[in-house]
Amino acid sequence: MTERSQFRLLLKRRFAPFFGVQFLGALNDNVFKQALVILLAFHTASFTAMRSDVLQNLAQGLFILPFFLFSATAGQLADKYEKSRLIFVTVFIELLVMMLGAAGFFLRNIELLLLALFLGGVQSALFGPVKYAILPQHLKEHELVGGNALVETSTSVAILVGMILGGWMISQTGWGITAVAATTIGLSAAGMLLSRLIPLAPPADPDLKMNWNVVSETWRNFQFLRSNRTVFLSVLGISWFWFFGAMFVTQFPNLTRNILVADEQVVTLLLVVFSIGIGIGSLLCERLSGHKVEIGLVPFGYIGLTIFAVDLYFALTGHMGTGPWASRRSCARWGTGASSPTCC
Repeated sequence: MTERSQFRLLLKRRFAPFFGVQFLGALNDNVFKQALVILLAFHTASFTAMRSDVLQNLAQGLFILPFFLFSATAGQLADKYEKSRLIFVTVFIELLVMMLGAAGFFLRNIELLLLALFLGGVQSALFGPVKYAILPQHLKEHELVGGNALVETSTSVAILVGMILGGWMISQTGWGITAVAATTIGLSAAGMLLSRLIPLAPPADPDLKMNWNVVSETWRNFQFLRSNRTVFLSVLGISWFWFFGAMFVTQFPNLTRNILVADEQVVTLLLVVFSIGIGIGSLLCERLSGHKVEIGLVPFGYIGLTIFAVDLYFALTGHMGTGPWASRRSCARWGTGASSPTCC
């Protein structure tokens, strides 16, 4: 391992505890979210009369909405207050949210589950600005790209493991719900303990006057973006990347059930391939950039996203054009069993 290897940061207290907290947080979010998504995709009837595809899109929308509503306010909090303390508070909020979600699972109450999902989005929105603002305070300039690469890679791994674990546990008859509840609460508790080891990160602007009006503060941030082209393009690129990923992940269960006519294991396979690709790309970015911020790599990334998304479209179109698939899709859409005469 060379002197400038990004992996050496995992041995440093100024990075390792924070790295563990954000990994456990991403893992926890996805255990809960995937367990809920699998329930909505394959067991909707036991919760509600609503269609599973409507519920899945509603669930993803509820999780993402807080990022739009509260990110500007969360950014102010990250500037005004000491960041290691803020991280502890956000992980404590996560623990409360997971306890609410556990109650929703046990009571089979879709309203409680969706409320927990929304509040989980609020917690993630609060954590986001702190997550990235603390890195420049604890890392040297030449370590930032490597540190970010490790965070992005670990997030992808956490998404992958969380979705596999959540989907597998919730599909187990008898003890699945108990396992999901115990795991999510346990991960939150572990994150709280680990957050106490994060070194202090002094506030960037302790005298900042908070603007609690989310509308005006969000608009003020948009106005700033318009005045700074570099920041605007960066935000646009990050937003598109996460939208792109969320769109794919949201549709995997319905794609598996309605088009590929498969079970939960194929959902997991799609997530594995998707997340491994993100992880590899994140680690390669640090190497290709020469240990410095290199915006020139971004267009190549988005060109690749576009090309392979189009390729996936044509691959699915070709799959849809086969005779056996067409009859199976009709069965999946209308809930007809494979042994029905209409599915021959």
